[in-house]
Amino acid sequence: GSLSSLRLQVVEALAGIGGGDEQLLGVGGDHLLRARSANTSLLGAPTMPAWRRYTGVVWEHLEPGTLDATLRRRIVVVSGLLGLVRGDDPVPDYRIKMAASLPPLGKLSTWWREEISRTLDRSARQSFVIDLLPKEHRAAWRPTGARGVRIELIDPSGKPGGHFAKAAKGRLARAILTSERDALGVLGDWSDDRYVLDIQPLE
Repeated sequence: GSLSSLRLQVVEALAGIGGGDEQLLGVGGDHLLRARSANTSLLGAPTMPAWRRYTGVVWEHLEPGTLDATLRRRIVVVSGLLGLVRGDDPVPDYRIKMAASLPPLGKLSTWWREEISRTLDRSARQSFVIDLLPKEHRAAWRPTGARGVRIELIDPSGKPGGHFAKAAKGRLARAILTSERDALGVLGDWSDDRYVLDIQPLE
């Protein structure tokens, strides 16, 4: 499909620049060497399910390894390399952010936007979407007709995000996935010591 052909173009673009430099990838030293090696050997590279591949504070507090497989499939990741992946889709080791500008494709959030929007909107006709995306990933999706809400975690000063927001976001995502109630009910009752939810309709 279109996702596959676009993914191949990203793979070829990364290979064409030797996997990327410190400025593009945002890492240096041994991390840069590993990232360049991964980015230049993506075709046929070993994969693991997205929920194992992706790490960080959000995933740590989501605890995907303890979720039922059917729940993991409801997780959708927006990816600079792959466009969109479900929680159990196979993902190779790579490093490229959605906000990166990758020659000759340009800024990946802009480059991916049409296909991501088309694919997500089609899927969202059967689902109610809870958008917990970071700002750089949110830039790759322009919803048209999708049913759902966008969530920002607001700290006591009124600012979105903050140091502990990723942990809170992981806990919130887990609560939504594991509750037998509808998502809006979960959002209405959710509480956190540091954050309140700003809930807006998708637009």
